[in-house]
Amino acid sequence: MDSSSRATGTSRLLLPIIATACSLLAILVLASSGFGTRFGFWQFRTGFAILKWSAFLGLAAALLALIAGSVACKKKQAIAAALSLCAFLIGMSAFGLPYSWKLKAQQYPRIHDISTDLDHPPQFVAVLPLRQGLPESGGAAVAAQQLKGYPDLKTLVLSVPMLQAFQSALDTAREMGWQIVAQVPAEGRIEATDTTFWFGFKDDIVIRIYPAGGRSLIDIRSVSRVGVSDVGTNAKRIRGFLAKMSH
Repeated sequence: MDSSSRATGTSRLLLPIIATACSLLAILVLASSGFGTRFGFWQFRTGFAILKWSAFLGLAAALLALIAGSVACKKKQAIAAALSLCAFLIGMSAFGLPYSWKLKAQQYPRIHDISTDLDHPPQFVAVLPLRQGLPESGGAAVAAQQLKGYPDLKTLVLSVPMLQAFQSALDTAREMGWQIVAQVPAEGRIEATDTTFWFGFKDDIVIRIYPAGGRSLIDIRSVSRVGVSDVGTNAKRIRGFLAKMSH
């Protein structure tokens, strides 16, 4: 193949290559938004801003790939068309993931303090120093939003003595990968912290077990340390715990 043929082949792939590079960059920016926050390179608000820009970059890359693919299809350039398709899919993934989260966030109440007992939520003791003076309770406004958004979260009643329920709750918390901060069987209190994978958000959990005759009443509260909305994370965590305890 002479130099002119190579130049022609390269020019045919130039736009698809640029689109692919942009889409891959969008994915890298997307990943860095969370992991950069997790490892302390920037604050979570900066991470969210980077996340937004990764979506814009992914959308731009996808549009560029669409143009490149259209040109390649018209000129019947199979390799360029295939490369453009890959760039389009990657770019749309970088755009679609943050956009889907935005839509998901709109479906949940803008709260991050969730409890199975809204009148007397379990209180933190050992975890309080880690929460750096954050409010101890979300208050009536948060409770009203929870009732509307998560009406299924209720106190769990187990037909076992308190100490047996306590041990089961402790085992379940460990099974779910939570870091146990305190366990006080005499008070029926377990405190723990869970760390989200991507952004490394710290959410605190307190479990309270009360004796009720031969039965046990189990309440759990899960609270984020930062942000306004948790996009349903704390409610999902509580549901997972209650489901495991019920079986």
